[in-house]
Amino acid sequence: MTVSTQSQSLQSVSRDTPIEEILAIVARDGGVVLKNFLSRDQIDRFNADVEPAMQVLRPGSTHDDEFMEAFHGTNTKRLTNLVTLSPTFRNEIIDHPLVHDLSDEVFVAESGTYWMTTAQVIEIGPGNDAQPLHRDLENWYPFVALGKNGPEAVVNFLVALTDFTEENGATRVIPRSNHWDDFEDRGAPEDTIPAVMVAGDALFFSGKTVHGGGANRTSGEYRRAVSFALNLGFLTGEEAYPFLVDLDLAKTLSPRVQRMLGFRSQYPSNGAALWQVDYAELGDYLGLDG
Repeated sequence: MTVSTQSQSLQSVSRDTPIEEILAIVARDGGVVLKNFLSRDQIDRFNADVEPAMQVLRPGSTHDDEFMEAFHGTNTKRLTNLVTLSPTFRNEIIDHPLVHDLSDEVFVAESGTYWMTTAQVIEIGPGNDAQPLHRDLENWYPFVALGKNGPEAVVNFLVALTDFTEENGATRVIPRSNHWDDFEDRGAPEDTIPAVMVAGDALFFSGKTVHGGGANRTSGEYRRAVSFALNLGFLTGEEAYPFLVDLDLAKTLSPRVQRMLGFRSQYPSNGAALWQVDYAELGDYLGLDG
């Protein structure tokens, strides 16, 4: 599909904008920029938490598949298991009230609960090509066939930890691609616009929206973000957090974060509970409070 993006841009709103207004913008455009989602202090502390791991992380993909190599980027670092590595992430970022206010409205009516499919620091380095365009719901392929009329399978919070510019690899988005008739169609680079942000802003977008990391055309500038995506409670996530996060650490987290990470059972709106032990709440089996 060829679309004109000359008159299109992603709307920016303050983080205290009413939830229904934010979601109305996302339903229309596919995404919205939340201004000042994180404070400068939170950014600094989070970067300090992950910097030792980022320094030793090798850029590029661990896959031999040609598409996945292009998807992960030749000069891009992707750091996972952020819950273990960063107190700021586990206690403040994914427990941010706005994250749960939005996710409750998106997911609870459809699936009762939701959990985090993955969280990554994504740092695009100089010379990295643009990422192939994609939709996040492609991890659960039946939702591609359901298309625009299907439920929201996944939403993503992409938080800028450095300024995002068109030159340094700002994420590219095709506004309103969440309304296309054919979700096999990922559009083309010329259809995209850059999600220009300052550090602390967050791009909140639908899993139905076509997007991809931009090309970094600078000689020495690194574009860093933290991305965390949440999905319906009856879908399997990318990261197996109960095998990555120590149980003693999980016990220190809030009950809603414990459920986000798979340490509590999931409760579909129109079905029996999932992720149980002897048909009972997993959190009780694990000795979690609350």
